[in-house]
Amino acid sequence: MAALRRIGLLGGTFDPIHVGHLDVARAAQRELGLTAIHVLPSNVPPHRPQPIASAYHRFAMSAIAVANAAGWRVSDLELRMPPPSYTANTLRHYHERGYAPGELFFLIGVDAFKDIQHWHDYPAVLDAARFVVVSRPGFVTGTKSTPSPLHQRAVFIQAETADVSSSAIRRARAEGRSIAGMVPPGVQQHIEQHGLYLPMPPDRRISARRDPIAADRLHGQN
Repeated sequence: MAALRRIGLLGGTFDPIHVGHLDVARAAQRELGLTAIHVLPSNVPPHRPQPIASAYHRFAMSAIAVANAAGWRVSDLELRMPPPSYTANTLRHYHERGYAPGELFFLIGVDAFKDIQHWHDYPAVLDAARFVVVSRPGFVTGTKSTPSPLHQRAVFIQAETADVSSSAIRRARAEGRSIAGMVPPGVQQHIEQHGLYLPMPPDRRISARRDPIAADRLHGQN
C-alpha cells in the first residue's frame, strides 16, 4: 500500500523569508497532519514588485530557515520555470509528477487569499490542490476580508502568526534597525553577512541596473 502523502506547498517571494511565513506552514502542518512541507521561492511574481534580493539569496535564506525542520525542504521548481511564477503552473507540474490534487495542500495567508480572484487560471486553480488559508495579523479567516463564495472550496485555519512582513524587514535594514526576531537567526546572519537590503551607493545602483550578475557579485554571490 502506498504511503499517505499530504504535501504542504508554501510559495512566496521570500524577500526575505520570515517567521510569519514559517508560522503559517507550522499551523497548517499541525492542524492537518501534513507529512511534508515544500517551500517554493518564486522567480518573477505576477502580482507583486520584483524581488530585491537575487534568486540565489532568496533560495539560500529559505534553505537556512527550514534546515532543522523534519520533512521540510526548499524546491527551486519555480526558479527554473519560465516567468512569471503562476501557482497554476506549479500545481500542474506536481500533477505531472504523479501527485493528485487531494494530496497537495497549498498554504497561503488570508491577506494574500483575499486577492485570489485575480490569480491566473482562476477559478480552475482552486481544483488543482486543497487551498489552506491561515489567519494573519489584521486579517481573520471567516470574515468579510475573504471572498465568501470561496469558503466551501478552502480550508480555513485560525492561528497566531507573527506580525511581521518582508517589507518591514527591508525597511528596518534600510533604516539601520535590528531585524532580530523577525527572521530565524541563520537568516539574519546571512542577510547581515551579505549586506542585503542596505541602501546601495549611487555608483553601485548604476552598475546593478547595467549588469544584474555583477550586482549579485557585490553581495558575494557566484
